[in-house]
Amino acid sequence: MMAGMKTALPRPVLWLLLVFLLTANVATYVAAFAKDEEGTLSVSFLDVGQGDAILIEGPTGVQVLVDGGKDRSVTRALPRAMGALDRSIDAVVATHPDADHIGGLPDVLARYRVSYVISSGRAAESSFLGRLKDAVAKERGATEVLARRGMRLHLGGGAYADVLHPEANVEKLRETNDASVVMKVVYGETEFLLTGDAPSWVEERLVAEDGDGLRSDILKAGHHGSKTSTSAAFLEAVDPETVVVSAGRDNSYGHPHEEVLARIRASGAASVSTAESGTVTFVSDGRDVERR
Repeated sequence: MMAGMKTALPRPVLWLLLVFLLTANVATYVAAFAKDEEGTLSVSFLDVGQGDAILIEGPTGVQVLVDGGKDRSVTRALPRAMGALDRSIDAVVATHPDADHIGGLPDVLARYRVSYVISSGRAAESSFLGRLKDAVAKERGATEVLARRGMRLHLGGGAYADVLHPEANVEKLRETNDASVVMKVVYGETEFLLTGDAPSWVEERLVAEDGDGLRSDILKAGHHGSKTSTSAAFLEAVDPETVVVSAGRDNSYGHPHEEVLARIRASGAASVSTAESGTVTFVSDGRDVERR
């Protein structure tokens, strides 16, 4: 072959080379993105309609799902937040046995490997709770844990979630909402307060017991923005920058109530709703929280 002559590569080789280059570029981009996100904590309030589902991912990749909405909407929202190939969740928290919080969890347990299932332990006559119990029983290797005040969930990289409510008297509480698991997620100087459907009397008790310890950058409005939660006194104690309302568009309950929105505005906090914005994600580097 004469020097300087170029030989055309066979077409199959060209296609393989093109696929290799595309794969290499994608891998480089993913690696660079992962590096940028390393050391951050993310909290995503998933758009599951009229219900709660919150995905927490710690700085080292530990994942906790708090509630699962009322139906299979959560299994459509999770791949967008976690990635389509991720099929494991470290822990699932069922804050209380209402349908709009646990209805989608059996489908989550069916599709994802779950290591821990954490709940208040509050009993209820509900087919949704029965389905969840059956799903947990089928989840091999899953450990069941009762959430109690004083418990701490380690999220990796120094991040953690403290359980502030309930205490051990869940069966003496009148309503299922009264037993809602309330958690404060902390990473460095940043905090997120997740309240389930906790009513105002629980908020009053938390203010009395924790005071300034409730202060958080992000607060999830109790009970989807119902006027029975997110009291003025609670907002003053938490002093959030943003209050997130997890509710469905045009829901029949009128959530969030205008009274609650007025209280949020009066506190100086901003508000955002999954009904209007879809899934809402916040990312913390341990010093600042920003919305993504």
